[in-house]
Amino acid sequence: MKLYSLSVLYKGEPKAVLLKAAYDVSSFSFFQRSSVQEFMTFTSQLIVERSAKGSRASVKEQEYLCHVYVRNDSLAGVVIADSEYPSRVAFTLLEKVLDEFSKHVDRIEWPVGSPASIDYTALDGHLSRYQNPREADPMTKVQAELDETKIILHNTMESLLERGERLDDLVSKSEVLGTQSKAFYKTARKQNSCCAIM
Repeated sequence: MKLYSLSVLYKGEPKAVLLKAAYDVSSFSFFQRSSVQEFMTFTSQLIVERSAKGSRASVKEQEYLCHVYVRNDSLAGVVIADSEYPSRVAFTLLEKVLDEFSKHVDRIEWPVGSPASIDYTALDGHLSRYQNPREADPMTKVQAELDETKIILHNTMESLLERGERLDDLVSKSEVLGTQSKAFYKTARKQNSCCAIM
């Protein structure tokens, strides 16, 4: 799971204006990085221009997903990630960034702004913090912990069942246990089997 780009744009008529962006192109070759960054900027602007105000969408291109959120006030955000990155976390990030951006940057600057003129430095921090969605998003973290607990519980139940099956074999093979003891064990086993978890 990886985030490559986080951009804030203004959906103008007819073009979208890039206000601020953060990129993580470290996974690309050194000589490709500037081209990849330009392509991400171009893609972000194109997606915002073709999206309606008040909409959210995810656009798939090869192994990448572009998540876009255009607010009714024409402020837009785009996250470019790999296809494994959870959509819900990407849209949570976009909503958080756009709310923060609208509080820090005056609305008058949006239509005429540029990355050099806009004073908003939090994008790089958000991009690095959200690289691991489990750590950044509490809901994803809780879900991952629940999945791990479920796996551990399942493994524990399997080992208990195996142990129980072996115990049955031992009891039936035992010559030391008396007939009454075997009958007691079998009765207890039947009584306890009504409470077994499937």
